[in-house]
Amino acid sequence: MGQKGSNENVNDLLREFYPKQTNLSKVIQKELRKKLEFINNSPRKCLNWKIPIEVFLHEVSHLG
Repeated sequence: MGQKGSNENVNDLLREFYPKQTNLSKVIQKELRKKLEFINNSPRKCLNWKIPIEVFLHEVSHLG
C-alpha cells in the first residue's frame, strides 16, 4: 500500500473517534494526543502486524 493509502487509513481510524463534522481544533489537546498515541501504537497489516515505531527503529538500526 502506498503512503497515500496509509494516510487515508489513519484518517479513517481518527474518524472512529471523531465524526467527519468534528472541528479538531476544538478538541482538547490532551484528549486528541491520547487518541493519536493509541492509533500510532496499533499494529498495522501493511507493516506485517508491527507498530510503526518498531519498523522505524528496525530500519534505523541498519543504517550504520
